[in-house]
Amino acid sequence: MDPREAPHATREKRIAALRSIIEDLHRGGDVEEARRRFAQAVGDVEASEIAAMEEQMIRSGLPVSEVQRLCDVHVGAVRQALDRVRAPSVPPGHPVDTYRADNRILEALAGELGAIASDVAGAAPAGWPARAMQVLDGLAGLENHYRRKENQLFPLLERHGVTGPPQVMWGVHDEIRARLRETRAAAVEAETAAFARQASGLARAVIEMVFKEEKILFPLALQTLSEPEWVAVRHGEEEVGYALARPAAEWSGGDMDPLRIISASPPPAAPAAGPAAAPSFAAAALLDLDTGRLALDQINLVLTHLPVDLSFVDETDTVRYYSAGKERIFPRAPQVIGRKVQNCHPPASVHVVNDILESFRAGRQDVAEFWIQLRGRFVHIRYFAVRDAGGRYRGCLEVSQDVTGIRALEGERRLLAWENAP
Repeated sequence: MDPREAPHATREKRIAALRSIIEDLHRGGDVEEARRRFAQAVGDVEASEIAAMEEQMIRSGLPVSEVQRLCDVHVGAVRQALDRVRAPSVPPGHPVDTYRADNRILEALAGELGAIASDVAGAAPAGWPARAMQVLDGLAGLENHYRRKENQLFPLLERHGVTGPPQVMWGVHDEIRARLRETRAAAVEAETAAFARQASGLARAVIEMVFKEEKILFPLALQTLSEPEWVAVRHGEEEVGYALARPAAEWSGGDMDPLRIISASPPPAAPAAGPAAAPSFAAAALLDLDTGRLALDQINLVLTHLPVDLSFVDETDTVRYYSAGKERIFPRAPQVIGRKVQNCHPPASVHVVNDILESFRAGRQDVAEFWIQLRGRFVHIRYFAVRDAGGRYRGCLEVSQDVTGIRALEGERRLLAWENAP
């Protein structure tokens, strides 16, 4: 492409040129040569163009893991152009404003961790493990930051056809999570060489993720999502909670019910005038079930009072329901409804999800179960194939239960004893 054409190049030509440069990098090309070609052929770049390039590469057959592996390389090739990207303005309390506040905390912690790593690589001052653990405890807040992205932001981007970049970024999240675990283990064992190496890598990875969020992800999301969708993100954050910064202000871009935004269901009928009354189950329409009749309100109450977490995925692998009990094990939010279940898991574990669903769909298996240690609790997770009376596969039911207390039971209890008695 003639450099003189760059200011007038169409978006399609710019994306094609960017993709050609990045593909050469993936084949082992020189980064400095890539930067020179980029400046000559493309000039500046928008977040949406990087996203479109990644999307095209993945759809043409390049594995997500390969795009993820060289993510830093291709971002580095366009870093100078991205540095010129001005941060879009958002009001206090907007989800992006809170993400950015998180990032200022993460940057400070990563900088401190890098300094500790340099000290340990040198003279390894006395008491460094305790200092390191204090910083690592703070960095543990990145788990909440990443979960908010994975459960609130990524599902809505996917609804707009932006699937590749969230998959790549989720994979990098998991790499950072693994680095955090390894760095913590080295600090606990006071292994100076391992800690210096792991901590230095973790600090760089956290800073690089901040750059990718603020120069690519957030501008792309602000270009893509509507105001009502941002309202839904803000509403859903309450389910996941906050670990670093909290919203700087109350913010609501509209008065639409976030769940209705996501599910696109018709608005409820206006309530009748007059004083509110308690619902009457007897007067409500009853749904005939195999073993009884219940009102829809009763069904919802039963599902939300079960001592387990439920999620249902239909025969098309689309998430249709999750229970919203008082004590959830895993965070869920309305954005997950209508999402392909494969997109609800990190790329590294999607093959396991597909193995389970294909085995259920083919009739080879009916149950898959796992158990994990999670924040000091023992969690039992089971997946059940759901089939109708004719044996046709209709979906998958996930049941998760905290069985820590159940595993600790001994002997018998035959008399009534209230756990919360004074």
